[in-house]
Amino acid sequence: MLIQEENELITRVGPGTPMGNLFREYWLPAMLSEELPNADSDPLRVMMLGEQLIAFRDSNGKVGLLANNCPHRGASLFFGRNEEAGLRCVYHGWKFDVDGNCIDMPNEPAESDFRTKVKAVAYPTQERGGIVWAYLGPRSQPPPLPDLEGNMLPGAQAWAYSQRANWYQILEGHIDTAHVSFLHYGGIQPEDVPTGSFSDYQLRQRSAHFEVIDTAGGAAYAARRPAGPGQAYWRVAQWMFPSFSMAPPGVLGLGKRNACEVPLDDHHTITYQMSVSRGRPGQGPNQNMNPIPMQPKTTGWYGRWQPIVQPDNDFLIDREAQRANRGSQGFTGIQGIAMQDAAVTSSMGPIYDRSKEHLGTSDVMVIRVRRRVIAAIQAHLKYGTPPPGVDDPAAYRVRSGGVLLPEEADWVEATRELRKAFVEHPELDPALNGPL
Repeated sequence: MLIQEENELITRVGPGTPMGNLFREYWLPAMLSEELPNADSDPLRVMMLGEQLIAFRDSNGKVGLLANNCPHRGASLFFGRNEEAGLRCVYHGWKFDVDGNCIDMPNEPAESDFRTKVKAVAYPTQERGGIVWAYLGPRSQPPPLPDLEGNMLPGAQAWAYSQRANWYQILEGHIDTAHVSFLHYGGIQPEDVPTGSFSDYQLRQRSAHFEVIDTAGGAAYAARRPAGPGQAYWRVAQWMFPSFSMAPPGVLGLGKRNACEVPLDDHHTITYQMSVSRGRPGQGPNQNMNPIPMQPKTTGWYGRWQPIVQPDNDFLIDREAQRANRGSQGFTGIQGIAMQDAAVTSSMGPIYDRSKEHLGTSDVMVIRVRRRVIAAIQAHLKYGTPPPGVDDPAAYRVRSGGVLLPEEADWVEATRELRKAFVEHPELDPALNGPL
């Protein structure tokens, strides 16, 4: 459990907050490239870390990210005209380029140099793997992007969905593998899956022994279960600062994917999923990346990537399916892994009071990540220490997944090479990977 002051420290992300300042040291996903499909396409409202921003793709294809309010009199640049390599405010015609420079001020005398003295708040952007990344931090020269192979390799794709919950409780759901055997697989029995598959071992013993290690960019954790004679099944997953995670389904050494929680504000979050093949052997780039049915987009601050199932409709829970308790939907009555996660994390309220919880042995990763985040915030706040991974893109060159090891093996040493990204392992047997 955390005391209330610590809970506030890790959950609040607005401008000037300690956690918000930590987030701003990193490049973060701001939107999918497809949300700005063409040069001079419609501007886009983007809420990010409690800031209201306007994104646009200029005539040259560059993406700008400006503060919502025009620096003249505060009109929203969302209503601006995206034309001729700039965004023009419709109130008085002031026009800004992607760097925030005022390049036209038609309501001032032609001989005036006033426009050279005015600049809109603008944040640097980069595009990679279908994502527009943004840097909201203080450095004049931003750090490098993190080396995430799910966002860098040929065929990299991305999708996104939003939730009404604080970023940190969504992240804790992603780094908690103990819940998988119940929330997602509670209605599935061992006889429903192939004998000797990873899923078989996970279902035959739903509890596990957990171990955690620190890494250069965050932490890695492994869940151990009995497997075949003389073997153990290890399920290895990753977390990297500030809010990147790699789930453990699939074969360790093959998975090329990651997720990232990006706070819109304290109570709303977008999760970005990046993947080359979802880590499952024998599959190429996924042609239908987003498995979550979405509502029609709106132009509001929270109108992007809203799933159809929501707290307002109880995530369309099917009580008859829940009573039957069979299949991937049975235990919860809610369809889809991501929405099962969303149902429980949003049910805690916008920001859960962690001083009321009771943690067990399966929560070792949750505890470790909290300690690392709090330590990084305090070092950054007191001494200006750059947080882990900011200047070390290689710290993100890691993988997750499952592996069979001899019972006596040290999983840390035995998986060292398999946990390295950008390394191919054609020798791995696809038959090891179960259907879950």
